[in-house]
Amino acid sequence: MKNGITLPDLPFEEWKETRLTVHLILQIIGKTRLKLTTRKNHWWYITLYVTSRGFGTHSIPVNDGLDTLEIDFNIVEKSVVLSHSSYEPIHISLLPDPTIAEFYGHFMNALASFDLHPKFIEKPLDLGIETRFDAIKEYHHYDWKYLQTFWKLMRWNNAVFQEFSGRFYGKTCPVHIYWHHMDLTVTRVSDKKLPPMDKSARILERDTYSHEQISFGFWAGDDNMPEPMYYAYTYPSPEGLDEENLLPDDAKWVESNGSPMALLRYETVRNSENPRTMVLDFLESAYQAGAKRAKWNIAELTVPSLDDI
Repeated sequence: MKNGITLPDLPFEEWKETRLTVHLILQIIGKTRLKLTTRKNHWWYITLYVTSRGFGTHSIPVNDGLDTLEIDFNIVEKSVVLSHSSYEPIHISLLPDPTIAEFYGHFMNALASFDLHPKFIEKPLDLGIETRFDAIKEYHHYDWKYLQTFWKLMRWNNAVFQEFSGRFYGKTCPVHIYWHHMDLTVTRVSDKKLPPMDKSARILERDTYSHEQISFGFWAGDDNMPEPMYYAYTYPSPEGLDEENLLPDDAKWVESNGSPMALLRYETVRNSENPRTMVLDFLESAYQAGAKRAKWNIAELTVPSLDDI
């Protein structure tokens, strides 16, 4: 136990198939929110959130705003729950281990029973899977021990990221989950508009990176980075960013897509004397590095502590 906190182990290989199964379900839920929700800048309208029961969409206006819909991956109940303001909720059980194809059929039928028919690309995004959701039968893995662990860790990080987010006066997104990579993120955005990307870039990137920004996140790992990790990057990356110091000493700059990205291993945090302070120090040092090199007005954008008011 470190400073009253015991953070769980989340070994990458031991829940690999479960992680991908859950990732696919979250993409289905996220694509539904994308099509039903009014557009917002930087794709902030498509994201999911950590909830008291698992992961969910929060309230989505439907039927011209006369009704609302919420979709929750309910880890406590082991189900996906669709709650509509004018109908009884529908519970899609994730027992005993439905395939993605089976889940998808039940999910779309549930939406149709609410007279909702969102049209989205019915394939996973950037997961190396070209099969339609309704034909994915090889993923049906639900190790609930690791799902509980992942949710517990995301709850803790959600609280830490919210604390960090509250230190900044500028434009900031909610702490939310991008189902693209299944990472928990918070982004600080400058008022400096960037030149538009070339039309050859995906619309996803063109809208995300319309303004100068510094982004922070936590993700559970992938095949290229097979362990949980904290990260931060500045876009566009200013000259000399990777010459700035990071905290703690174990944090490091690595090249990612031609630009420096700050990384801190979750394992380092888990084994530290004060995990919360270590993560906050990492996030703050990465912000200070990017904001300094990009010439943001750090003093004006900093929210003072109550002791300083």
